[in-house]
Amino acid sequence: MDDLLQEFILETRETLEALSGEIVAWEADPSDTARLDAIFRFVHTVKGSCGFLDLPRLARLSHAAEDVLAQVRSGERKPDRALVNAVLAIVDRISELVEAIDQGVSLPDSGEELLIAALAAGSDEVAATTAAPAVRAASRSVRLGVELLDRMMSGMSDMVLARNELARRLRDVDADPALDASLERLSATVAEMRDTVTRTRMQKIDALFSALPRMVRDTAATLGKSVTLSLDGSDVELDREMIEVMRDPLVHIVRNAIDHGIESPQERRAAGKRENGRLSVAARQSGNQIIIEIADDGRGIDTDRLIRKLVKNGSRSERELMELSARARIDLVFEPGLSSKDEVTAISGRGVGMDVVRASIEQIGGRIDLQNRPGQGLLIAIRVPLTLSIIPTIVVGVGGLELAIPRQPIEEIVRDRGDAIRIDLIGDTSVATVRDRRLPLVDLARLLGTERTGADAQMMLVIINLGSISFAIAVDSVLDNEELVIKPAAPAVMATGIYAGQTLPDSGRPMLMLDCAGVARAAGISGATVVDRDVEAVDAEAAAAEGIRVLLFEDLDGVRRAMPLAIVDRVEKVDASAIRHSAGRLRLAVDGSIVALAAVAPPPPGEEVLVLRLRDEASELGYAVAETGDIVTLAGDIAPPAAPGMVAGVALVDNDPVELLDPHWLFTHHGAEAIEGDRAPICLIGADPSGWIGTFLRPMLEGYGYRVTQRLGPEEQPAIVLTLDAPPPDTVAPAPVVRLTSDRGAAETGQIYRYDRAALIDALQRAVTGGRR
Repeated sequence: MDDLLQEFILETRETLEALSGEIVAWEADPSDTARLDAIFRFVHTVKGSCGFLDLPRLARLSHAAEDVLAQVRSGERKPDRALVNAVLAIVDRISELVEAIDQGVSLPDSGEELLIAALAAGSDEVAATTAAPAVRAASRSVRLGVELLDRMMSGMSDMVLARNELARRLRDVDADPALDASLERLSATVAEMRDTVTRTRMQKIDALFSALPRMVRDTAATLGKSVTLSLDGSDVELDREMIEVMRDPLVHIVRNAIDHGIESPQERRAAGKRENGRLSVAARQSGNQIIIEIADDGRGIDTDRLIRKLVKNGSRSERELMELSARARIDLVFEPGLSSKDEVTAISGRGVGMDVVRASIEQIGGRIDLQNRPGQGLLIAIRVPLTLSIIPTIVVGVGGLELAIPRQPIEEIVRDRGDAIRIDLIGDTSVATVRDRRLPLVDLARLLGTERTGADAQMMLVIINLGSISFAIAVDSVLDNEELVIKPAAPAVMATGIYAGQTLPDSGRPMLMLDCAGVARAAGISGATVVDRDVEAVDAEAAAAEGIRVLLFEDLDGVRRAMPLAIVDRVEKVDASAIRHSAGRLRLAVDGSIVALAAVAPPPPGEEVLVLRLRDEASELGYAVAETGDIVTLAGDIAPPAAPGMVAGVALVDNDPVELLDPHWLFTHHGAEAIEGDRAPICLIGADPSGWIGTFLRPMLEGYGYRVTQRLGPEEQPAIVLTLDAPPPDTVAPAPVVRLTSDRGAAETGQIYRYDRAALIDALQRAVTGGRR
């Protein structure tokens, strides 16, 4: 409110300085209706502002002057000398009150009734005010035109580019340390000036929110609904130009929430909701982004209804739409010409809106995300940059090109090397594993249709976090970090959807800046690695409702099958010589370890074999296949098998039956030996100086699923204790004990001769079932 009052004072001062001369000129020429209209607009504006700002004295004076001027405009009164004097006196009193408000002092209201009375027809005198005019305080603010602010920002941008060029040139030569110090001071000054100039363009977002309460009230009343609006974050500041661009999209979204989202009181009662709908609009700053969230507790988006409308319009096929993920179905609201309303009203139904909303937001480098809760409401999150001026970026090289990536969404930059980084191909999708975190990988050179420079060299991975999705971008090199001035590129370039604008760095060569959200869309990435608040739970529910994501493949027997994608860690080619049939099962020697391998037919000898590396929380298993295919979603019914086994069911993919494998069955029958670490039962062995137990019995014990150790970790308990020619070690809790002896004759004393295999196996089995030895 203080900001609005200060703005009112500044505007009133500016108008008052010119208004007195306009009144005198109008008196000299009463037929000049243009001047009369200007005077009338001023007092009318003052009256409206006073009502909003709660300034009753100013409102009373301006209202009286407005009534008289309205009579003159309608021809009821003539602008004689007495009327002009009375209006001038009112204007003077308004000026005095404005200055008193600015200085925080009070003026007595004596004489103001006389001023108002002097406006009456037939009055020949004007009462003088009883208080001396207030001395105007020295103004500490000035109003600037937007064009002048733009010129200031442009000059500041050029200064930043010049600073960048100077820094680059000094890096290329052995500069004097004193010169480096001067550059540092210049850089600090430029940064401070840039922030100062940027602040001149900033305005509280309350200017965007202030019109919403009245609009919500009127729209709800027109539709016969009751809606309570809550506003939060009005103190957040945003670029003035951004506020103007955001005004229409925000109005459209709020009106849609009331019209499409919030139900009528009757519908809300039937759904068990309170009759009064709730709508909240909140703004917050996150880094160099402003996030505006609009949430309602209405019906949410009926995606099935959207699909039916699109099919009816003939714009998309039903099969294509039904194969979309839940998140992609929600995004159908942005389809041009689509409206979920069947009838056209003054508010909606024309199919014009949400596509324009998204285009407007993306035009300023922002994005819009939807979180749908059918029957409970919809949350729309709009993310826009804090300012359109100077953006910190990372400059990368790919295929001989130099491109800029905004620094804000970059989590980290890593090199494709070492055990912590791995790149795999799952179906036709590249996946980067960065410290056990799996991310979709976008090869930027392939996306742009160029060749990587040094194709055999290691790539640099730029990890991008957009809130709703995370992914990695593969580039050839990372060249520099610069603060660049970004401006819109040519329409043909912007139409590709992967660029946010262009810039001219200190090198003098034009450079394009990538739009990370556009890159994700162009690469077909949606909803991967969800990290935003409340989105993970929403996606989990949506995934459960939409079906199972699977990897299609051709098996070694020629049958087309599918594997649940959630357990596929990677797909890799291995040499056939690494596969052996030993100890009754297929085994794969890979990565310095032995992994159980499942296969429906013998792998082809003498060539490479394609293996799906499957993993759950504790075990790993390989599955040999002939060829991998696409990743699809099984959204329809899955027919159960005739009997339990490797196949969990049959589903239709492109009208062809595909067998879906049962991961539980595979791990039960092929992966039992892969139990790792502290998840396996413990066999504690006593003193074994000769190492006989470790050499002769460990393989057999591990074949029974035990982890063999001579020391227990903290809070570990043994499942069985095994000794040779020695008493059992002290244990924390009692456990079955199997005592072996090297003396064949001593077996009669309750011990087992160490080479009596049948008796040893029997003792192990009885120990497992609760027997004691």
